[in-house]
Amino acid sequence: MRTAIKVISISVLWLVVLNVKAGDWVLIDDFEASEKFANWSLADPDNQTRPRVERPQVTEIRVEHSSENHYLIKKPAAEGVVGNRKALSSLALPLPVKVGETYTFYTRINVEYFPNNHSFGLSNKTTAEIVELNYNAFEPMIRITDKAESDGTINSGALMVSKGFKQYAPIVDPTADKNADRMQTDTWYELWYVVNNAPADEGGQRFDLYIRGGEFAQQQKVFSSGDFRMAREEPLISFMAICNTGPVDEPYGNGGVRYDDIYMTVGLVLHAPIDNAQ
Repeated sequence: MRTAIKVISISVLWLVVLNVKAGDWVLIDDFEASEKFANWSLADPDNQTRPRVERPQVTEIRVEHSSENHYLIKKPAAEGVVGNRKALSSLALPLPVKVGETYTFYTRINVEYFPNNHSFGLSNKTTAEIVELNYNAFEPMIRITDKAESDGTINSGALMVSKGFKQYAPIVDPTADKNADRMQTDTWYELWYVVNNAPADEGGQRFDLYIRGGEFAQQQKVFSSGDFRMAREEPLISFMAICNTGPVDEPYGNGGVRYDDIYMTVGLVLHAPIDNAQ
């Protein structure tokens, strides 16, 4: 997206000499360079579509014609196609978050429509391992869905964070002392997720989430101490996203999520890496 400030674009050659300081945002992807998209890995390891659709997920770069800004749209399948249970996308981080380190990640997201079921975050696994492990490749994990759970609980469509293995909690609106509202569609949200990859016995394997957009006109801290899903205590090396149509007989829906401006920086940093963010 557009112009960025204090941004470092890294090649593998320079990783060995780069000394990233707090506030030096490192670009993961802003979807403005088409050659970068070739580095993403896409997989559909649980394709139950009937009739069979090969490579059913919709993951592609699109453009906002009013601004010429490019972004990534991710959908489990095209409208009317159901049964793609794990539409995976992953990208290697430009540098690892080592055990003991804290990094801030910045991402803009935009919900296309509900119903949907999306998760994204970070992993300490390689592309091949992510395909094998799918949801269990996640560590810090952020979730968007309005689907019903197996116990009958119906999610509201508010943003959620992982609270350990297969556990989630909605973000809160601290100004109103309540859970946050359902995410507004066709609205860009800015997220800062501050990831502590220290060992669990040192208070790590947790992350805090800050947000701006929608009901949050000003940046707010909306969750403290979200828990890594698996807490493996390994270097974080991948950004990943999964979406899911649900089963053929009881589909969730194919609403997409738009992603843009994915960055990382060392330490706790709460300004935006782009100079004309909301």
